[in-house]
Amino acid sequence: MMKTLYLKKGKEDSLKRFHPWIFSGAVHHIDCEPEEGDIVRVADSDGNFIACGHWQIGSIAVRVLTFEEREIDVSFWSERLQVALDVRRSIGVAGRENNTMFRLVHGEGDNLPGLIIDIYGETAVMQAHSVGMHVCRMQIAEALKQVFGDSLKAIYYKSETTLPFKASLGQENGFIYGKSDTNVAVENGLKFHIDWLKGQKTGFFVDQRDNRSLLEHYAYGRNVLNMFCYTGGFSVYAMRGEAKLVHSVDSSAKAVELVNANVALNFPDDNRHEAFAEDAFKYLEQMTTPYDLIILDPPAFAKHKDALKNALRGYTKLNAKAFEKIQPGGVLFTFSCSQAVDKDQFRRAVFTAAAISRRKVRILHQLHQPADHPINIYHPEGEYLKGLVLYVE
Repeated sequence: MMKTLYLKKGKEDSLKRFHPWIFSGAVHHIDCEPEEGDIVRVADSDGNFIACGHWQIGSIAVRVLTFEEREIDVSFWSERLQVALDVRRSIGVAGRENNTMFRLVHGEGDNLPGLIIDIYGETAVMQAHSVGMHVCRMQIAEALKQVFGDSLKAIYYKSETTLPFKASLGQENGFIYGKSDTNVAVENGLKFHIDWLKGQKTGFFVDQRDNRSLLEHYAYGRNVLNMFCYTGGFSVYAMRGEAKLVHSVDSSAKAVELVNANVALNFPDDNRHEAFAEDAFKYLEQMTTPYDLIILDPPAFAKHKDALKNALRGYTKLNAKAFEKIQPGGVLFTFSCSQAVDKDQFRRAVFTAAAISRRKVRILHQLHQPADHPINIYHPEGEYLKGLVLYVE
């Protein structure tokens, strides 16, 4: 039987505004202590039902799954996944032959906090960020099979590094349904190897799709430098955009192998591209090639608020070096994927970098995450990807 959690008096206001988190400080008591990952019923101080969600240990005590009093079973997951797929079809990223990869579930943005699902062709990669979603993984897998039918051949569960380490679940990555050796998916007509076994996130940075398309339109005839290239998404788009040359840089030799493989997959024997396994700051400092299009897409400099000050210094230093080095008339694509850094803080860091370099800089575009990474209007914290496209005189 579902246990009931009672809130302190007046602590239900945020839930009445449909915010999907309940913090531990708002909890008065629970009928009896649940296991982490259990589904609990949430009531106000008078015992009136408010929501159901996953109980967890930590500052966020409950991640809300529904504001309706109902059973959380396979039919619940199936309904939510069907709605998520319908959204992706309506925005034009699902159901297209020239685009077989997209994000199906984006946590709170799809009213499924703690769950990420990316689709790569016939394979779904599922990632749990809460113990509750880990506990429900097989039900969710069954719902995925119901929604996709025969078009889904495999489900890979990749939560080894995303689950709370204190939960001591001993989770290992692996297939929980079927198996697939085909690791190539298509994005806007371009092919990419997806490394869901050992790659970052679910194997590819799906969230930069729209920004890669924009970059393609700026690449014509330019010398392009793609810093922190990872699998080389921006590099491949720049190649199709008829860049004069494209250089990809990443500190990881494995990433350099991946970018070379992805370029070869789309542009075999094309000598416009070269990749370097090198530290970003060192490469920028020592580079001799005159680049007039630079992409800065670093990993998150701040994964939590305590690292914010150092992160902002890092963004300032990195962008200042790019401003110093980029050719007159150059275009800079610069990003932050740190959720702890809001768009105003990031913009101020880039502004400071421009002032240090004493270059004249214009904002051409302000960028964000794509529509298959939606932001729940009641959960603005879901906005994490920020970017600027800048013209540098």
